[in-house]
Amino acid sequence: MKRPFRFGAVIRDADSAAAWAAKARRLEDSGFDVLLVPDHLVGPRFAPIAALTAAACATTRLRVGAMVFANDFRHPAVLAKEAATLDLLSDGRLELGLGTGWMARDYESAGLPLDPPGVRVARLAEAIHVLKGLWRGGPFSFDGEHYTVRGLEQRPLPLQRPHPPLVLGGGGPRMLRLAAREADVVNLTMRVRADGSGPDTADGGPEAFRRKVDIVREEAGSRFDSIELGTSVLRMGLGREPEAWSAANPSAQAGTPQVLAGELAAVCDALHRWRDDLGLSYYVLHNEVDLDAFTPVVNRLAGD
Repeated sequence: MKRPFRFGAVIRDADSAAAWAAKARRLEDSGFDVLLVPDHLVGPRFAPIAALTAAACATTRLRVGAMVFANDFRHPAVLAKEAATLDLLSDGRLELGLGTGWMARDYESAGLPLDPPGVRVARLAEAIHVLKGLWRGGPFSFDGEHYTVRGLEQRPLPLQRPHPPLVLGGGGPRMLRLAAREADVVNLTMRVRADGSGPDTADGGPEAFRRKVDIVREEAGSRFDSIELGTSVLRMGLGREPEAWSAANPSAQAGTPQVLAGELAAVCDALHRWRDDLGLSYYVLHNEVDLDAFTPVVNRLAGD
């Protein structure tokens, strides 16, 4: 069964509360499904929780989320309570995106240790266990290598049960396998370099992208059909240099769903083809500068 297309957009900041609310309402009025905020300590980006709460208050249908909360920046017990509160205050419109944290500049600037990828992925796996445990309700305890929780009971619980949809992004095999086991939505990306300097362009191209879907399918087993597959549209069209604030690098992704080139009809045909071929139905616009070019795609395909 084909999933209907869904569309999100990453919005980083605005000049005022009124301007931020207007951006959220523009997405809602244009047919977008989700407003997403990144989670980095450096660069021109709002802090997610406050920004998402304001966006939810300014809209009635638009879902909100982070692309993605960096696990290393918050203890999962803190995030569980913040997320449950946001889900309640948004009338059940939260989608919780979660990742390890990866960008070296965040860690260096804040004086945080950037552990090896395997350690960060293992810590994220424990964090997901803590989040889901706390969201079930009742006293929760956990003894892990990275987290210890002693009989903690939190209120409020999320409005969405058993919890808000969990979105995990990943490009490397470890993250993809974790996402296949735990996520409701998997956002497929390029693998990130171990030193946090940016995406590994050696992991780019159509065949590498297709292999990621194969990894998720193999690891997910019988739950694969319940997973929503998506990706981030890094650029509309070809030839533009990435902005200085962005760690995304679309240079190696031509021919994949992360770079959409051509006229409107060709782009819509490509999205239909990738949904039929790979099961991709959720597309997140990475760069607000492409919003005018991407909105006609949303207008044509939303709900299809």
